[in-house]
Amino acid sequence: MTEASHAKAGSGSGTIATNDGTQIYYKDWGTGQPVVFHHGWPLSSDDWDAQMLFFLSKGYRVIAHDRRGHGRSSQTDTGNEMDTYAADVTALVAHLDLKNAIHVGHSTGGGEVARYLAQYGSGGRVAKAVLIGAVPPIMLKTAANPGGLPIEVFDGFRSALTTNRAQFFRDVPAGPFYGFNRPGATVSEGVVDNWWRQGMMGGAKAHYDCIKAFSETDFTEDLKKIDVPVLVMHGDDDQIVPIADSALLAIKLLKKGELKVYKGLPHGMATTHADVLNADLLAFFQA
Repeated sequence: MTEASHAKAGSGSGTIATNDGTQIYYKDWGTGQPVVFHHGWPLSSDDWDAQMLFFLSKGYRVIAHDRRGHGRSSQTDTGNEMDTYAADVTALVAHLDLKNAIHVGHSTGGGEVARYLAQYGSGGRVAKAVLIGAVPPIMLKTAANPGGLPIEVFDGFRSALTTNRAQFFRDVPAGPFYGFNRPGATVSEGVVDNWWRQGMMGGAKAHYDCIKAFSETDFTEDLKKIDVPVLVMHGDDDQIVPIADSALLAIKLLKKGELKVYKGLPHGMATTHADVLNADLLAFFQA
């Protein structure tokens, strides 16, 4: 397939090489307005299966990449921070010549979207954006962000990852990520296994570095710069990225923000409640 035709329609999947030689894996399906999905830590583009298939069926061109160090992309030991993540997205967008795209980010991917839009989102490349259970403005407790989580929480993540990453990557989805630790929750072992599978595909060094990236990066100024419509979606029982110090603050910083709060829903609600979120995403895309 030529580069010209590749720019117009999805080609299935492939890789691109960034300036530092990192190979970024991506999926690119269908035709129509592009929707670019940005996954959370420590997952991969596979976490968007329910959204990719749904929006492909609605006539959109759907694209998702594995962040560097995650999934099928290079297991990088450098560049595992938000500025480089955003630059990698820019390289992918340029390679696929995406215009008028909608960018959807979950959790860490929401931070990636905010940084990408603030630094590279002009020139007709971006139409709208969505932040789902996203980390902005900043997760870490600081003097300027007293409601954040203490550094000890993230040090605990680092310790668990280095001690027994495989067990840690089972405990997170089996517990707070999908709300499976709540009384009466219907636990899907398949969902837990799939989270573990995605996590273990990535590199331990990149995953370790990314904890700092998603917890300590301050996106306050990024959010203020974004000039396209942004839908902020967050579950009020999100145990990973508590809503009070994320979505409820982020919405105040966005020029064209809309907030939707989902009562009782968890961090991984795009998987556990895909039908609800997909319908609301479609309405926002079409508005």
